[in-house]
Amino acid sequence: MEQQTQEIKEIKNFHDKHYKLLLLIPATILIFSIIYMINFYHQNNDFIYKDISLTGGTTITLYEKLDISKLRLDLSGKLNDLNIREIYDLITREQKAVILETRTSGDETKQILEDYLGYDLNEENSSFEFTGATLSESFYNQLLVALLLAFVLMAIVVFIIFRTFVPSTAVIISAFADILMTLTLVNIFGMKMSSAGIVAFLMLIGYSVDTDILLTTRILKRKEGSLNERIVGAFKTGITMTLTSLLAVLFALLIVKSFSSVLSQIFIILIIGLFFDILNTWVTNVSILKWYVERKK
Repeated sequence: MEQQTQEIKEIKNFHDKHYKLLLLIPATILIFSIIYMINFYHQNNDFIYKDISLTGGTTITLYEKLDISKLRLDLSGKLNDLNIREIYDLITREQKAVILETRTSGDETKQILEDYLGYDLNEENSSFEFTGATLSESFYNQLLVALLLAFVLMAIVVFIIFRTFVPSTAVIISAFADILMTLTLVNIFGMKMSSAGIVAFLMLIGYSVDTDILLTTRILKRKEGSLNERIVGAFKTGITMTLTSLLAVLFALLIVKSFSSVLSQIFIILIIGLFFDILNTWVTNVSILKWYVERKK
């Protein structure tokens, strides 16, 4: 017990001496993310790689077993911007269907597939879905407006709750860093974002802010215990919340990844965002708040 108490004291002493230097870790990642996203926008004229739901195109589901590698090799030169994935049974791993996404028009895609497969495609062996480019672009712009509006409203609520510039700004910076770092990593992985992916970033705003608000409330509005004791208490509660959410999302991803690319993308974005939230809450926000409280004293 005494040894554990001594270790806790050593950790607190280390943090007291080096918490400002620890800010360099998230600050470096944030600066890299900003530079990367600026360069990415100049190269792609957008902030993300879009999939068919945001660019417009054709989605075809074939209800039969096919060789994915051969299919991709044979059709890549015939269908524009082709993406192929399979749906399989979670337990037996047996292939149930194949989904093809392409920017080629529906009629042309159907004709190419019928020529390749050697039989007619109908409602029994396939399904087709076509989305117009104009409609997809409009939907994409509306999602971006919703994301921006959600962030602005979150910032307003945070300022109303704490009514102090530095703590409120620290919460907003942490939430912004969560989103930007996650977006950067998603782009580095080359993930094509769907409308569901943008909705995941809306969810991430909520996940990011809750632990930051918990931390800021414990430090500023509670008076019992020392500053370090309040930080440790907030950390125990907050990290439990985050890890519980992380494990739940990881488990859900393992279940749905075999049959739902939409849900898989949402869960992958949330997992990445929750990892960055741990960094930005318990390094960025803690360091800023500790610095603020000590200067105020």
